[in-house]
Amino acid sequence: MHQKQCPNRTRRRRRPLLVAGKVFAGAASAVVLVCTGIAATTAGSLLDGVQTSEALAGGAHSTGGALNILLIGLDSRKDQNGDMLPPEILDQLHAGDGTEGGYNTNTLILLHLPAGGGRATAVSIPRDDYVAVRGIPGRGHAKIKEAYGLAKFHAETALRQQGVTAKTELESRGREAGRRETLQTVRDFLDVPIDRFAEVNLAGFYDLADALGGVEVCLNHPVRDSYSGADFPAGRQVLDGARALAFVRQRHGLANGDLDRTRRQQAFLASVTHKLRDAGTFTDFGKLSALIETAQQDVVVSAGWDLLAFVQQARDLTGGNLEFSTLPIEGFATVDGQAVNEVDVEKVRATVRQVFEPTAEAPRSIADVLNASGRVGLAASAADVLGQHGFREGAVGSSRVRRTTVDYGHGAAADALLAAKLLGGLPVRATGSVAAGHVRVILGADFALPAPADRADAAVAPGTRPPDGTVDGGGIPCVD
Repeated sequence: MHQKQCPNRTRRRRRPLLVAGKVFAGAASAVVLVCTGIAATTAGSLLDGVQTSEALAGGAHSTGGALNILLIGLDSRKDQNGDMLPPEILDQLHAGDGTEGGYNTNTLILLHLPAGGGRATAVSIPRDDYVAVRGIPGRGHAKIKEAYGLAKFHAETALRQQGVTAKTELESRGREAGRRETLQTVRDFLDVPIDRFAEVNLAGFYDLADALGGVEVCLNHPVRDSYSGADFPAGRQVLDGARALAFVRQRHGLANGDLDRTRRQQAFLASVTHKLRDAGTFTDFGKLSALIETAQQDVVVSAGWDLLAFVQQARDLTGGNLEFSTLPIEGFATVDGQAVNEVDVEKVRATVRQVFEPTAEAPRSIADVLNASGRVGLAASAADVLGQHGFREGAVGSSRVRRTTVDYGHGAAADALLAAKLLGGLPVRATGSVAAGHVRVILGADFALPAPADRADAAVAPGTRPPDGTVDGGGIPCVD
């Protein structure tokens, strides 16, 4: 990694204004990049002072002008030299004494900027997704958040065996190994190229506090959680640093745990970008300079990133031209004593294609529609609905299976998701009993054909609307 060694900074005790916890790291990196990208027009060659990494070297890149940026939030209580953060910073972050944190990537957000401009989209990857990894001795799968730390550990072990003892060199080269493994794991999982990345850890939040100030958020319901310190009424409210930290860290007491915390993070980032625009940050050189200093101290970006070229796209993001969604999981399991998210890789990839490629069109899958409801003609009516939206006609008949579901074979995940929406939001699953390129719809006794208006809403072109549970980046979104 090309960087100057980070000096051991003596940070003065400052009033924390906007602080975020470990799960908000990727969002913080996005904020810093958006702001510093815009600031670069007046601040000269910003990248000269920002630490850069060669971890993306040799990887595939997007074609046609689109850009995919991976935002990495690192759960580490250490700086880039491997030194523990000062106790006063850990106190402000409510991050313990420094022994709890490791090198998990508790935030992974892939931001897609389409060619020629237009609405940007960002997908959050749940941190406990159990995915394939490579390059980690003895491991074929791991939680996606663990790829960084496992690769770093094995790289440093090998370096020590080679006689390397300098702490800063071990830390630097170990982190590069962690970045490479994380980037490769995300590429393999989502089957998309990554063009740029940005990484930030807990130190960035402390420095970001002085640069931004309080941020307005909105909650659908009041919450109270002793673990994170969250104690908020329902509705819109402005959070200072300590309360912002509790807002983005809370997962206990939320119906969907980590997944709801991910939406909190997305909503918080949307609120931050909204404030940056409305507070006149882009015309206040003092504020911009503080953000630049934060980036230079705490953010690592991929080598060769032309931040000046990123300026206009960054302006679009802070203008609200951005939407967040969270990639789907299939359920939960326990592997080697750890709770993990089960994922359908093909469905995840289909979701990413839908979100990132709104103009992509291909012949629809063959739809087999089977009636298990006992109501005559229901299968034919449902098949007609699918046919109106490009599905090719398959078998229409009856089924002994009584459960309403949409099953699909290899290559038909995206169409299965669309068919499920067209028919009222049916459950979707992959199964080896369905032929490749086929979607099988089973209509149980509980099925009711949606009204035409509802079907029209569901039938937007793939990718023009992300999956359910999206967060609009255009203002102050309300979340649980």
